[in-house]
Amino acid sequence: MPSEPMNKKRRRKRRSNPSPPLPSSSPSSEQQEEEEEEVGLVGFHLKPSASSKSHTIQPLGNLLLLSGSSSNARDPGLGSLRPLPDDLLLDILTLLPAPDLARLAAVSKPFYVFSTHDPLWRNLVLRDLGGDFLFNGSWRSTYSGLVFPHPSISIRDFYSDYLFQSWLCANLDMRPEWLRTDNIDRRRGISVDEFIARFEEPNRPVLLEGCIDAWPAMAKWAPDWLIRTCGDKRFAVGPVKMTMERYFRYAAAAREERPLYLFDPRFAEKAPELGSDYEVPTFFREDLFGVLGEQRPDYRWIIIGPAGSGSSFHVDPNSTSAWNAVIKGSKKWVMFPPEVVPPGVHPSPDGAEVACPVSIMEWFMNFYSACRTWKKRPVECVCKAGEVVFVPNGWWHLVINLEDSIAITQNFVSRRNLLNVLDFLKKPNASELVSGTKDRTSLHDKFKNAIEAAYPGTIDELTLKAKEKIAREKKPTFWESVADANVGGFKFSF
Repeated sequence: MPSEPMNKKRRRKRRSNPSPPLPSSSPSSEQQEEEEEEVGLVGFHLKPSASSKSHTIQPLGNLLLLSGSSSNARDPGLGSLRPLPDDLLLDILTLLPAPDLARLAAVSKPFYVFSTHDPLWRNLVLRDLGGDFLFNGSWRSTYSGLVFPHPSISIRDFYSDYLFQSWLCANLDMRPEWLRTDNIDRRRGISVDEFIARFEEPNRPVLLEGCIDAWPAMAKWAPDWLIRTCGDKRFAVGPVKMTMERYFRYAAAAREERPLYLFDPRFAEKAPELGSDYEVPTFFREDLFGVLGEQRPDYRWIIIGPAGSGSSFHVDPNSTSAWNAVIKGSKKWVMFPPEVVPPGVHPSPDGAEVACPVSIMEWFMNFYSACRTWKKRPVECVCKAGEVVFVPNGWWHLVINLEDSIAITQNFVSRRNLLNVLDFLKKPNASELVSGTKDRTSLHDKFKNAIEAAYPGTIDELTLKAKEKIAREKKPTFWESVADANVGGFKFSF
């Protein structure tokens, strides 16, 4: 279950809805609930490490509540860039190298606010330092602490919905009502045949309990053990590779809207002990992509992330199904069936691109409530340590870690979704859609030929069964066969 599906280009867009008002007066730090009420975030709770009074930026709604003599400190000092919206201004600043961005902070107070926006420095750290950094509480401090001093100054009366929402999404706890729904089927001790008949064949999600209790990973996989075991091996973290030690240092201190996720498909090759510490649950052991051997697309990942990290809405690659097992921590899941596109998500007609909210928290804030009125409600659950979620092929899903979490996930092809996978691999734009392999355009032929060699007649048999199923579903009942569609009565033939 790749967090950022490699077969789709991701475009993130901040919704322009105004953020809730934040009072200009500093709230009391003695009672967090009172502070949150004054912030205008009734029903929301800030993380213990966050305080609205320590944040410089306020939402534009606060400016409207003040007297007419008040002004936005954003506007003076931006010069000819003043008319630009905040997101476009930040896009321009991404073109600057670190020294120029640091100098810009000394030009004016508004430029100080924009040029110290931490996501800008995250891009610079990852681009210039790769995975060879020691996170120092913020991205700006991590970079500039190595190169030049980075003094902080106090800014008052600066109003920006865009910048405020970025801070808000990084510092909000999940609301209780976002976690309350748990409507997924839960099963313990079912047979493989029952799993196939009730869930895999009809393409329905299920949460399985008690099937990974014997994994050595359940007892062993903790940060200190992983650091010792993996040593100086580097693992994929977003666009860079990091050692476990550097990543866990980052994860312990990260307070940002989209925390980096350790998500590596080669973990078992890099640290063989990790591969031997788990085994595929019996429900998922038929994996027909295995006929390709080392030429198969990427299919398994170790997933590590702090609270707030996760994967925005996506469909798993190559039309595969997936299972996700939580070893430490817990995850909130939201899933929609293939025919229902989640609110706020906009796939392109050919499926090659997906436009979605900037962050998972933003989706919950702006779109989650819309699902309540839908006829087809999403399937939701909180998956805890020792539990496994089955994600059927084609289902949209979002996952967010509710606490520091470690998990294993694998994508697979069984007889139940083999024809779907073959159809997907031969799409005209397969070069854009197929992922996890360099051999995108010829993967269909290689896979089909390998299946026919290993399991002769299987594809023909499955194709025949699929046609028979379609015919049964389309076959009219007796009453439909005698009803006259034009007049609504009956018709008789002699």
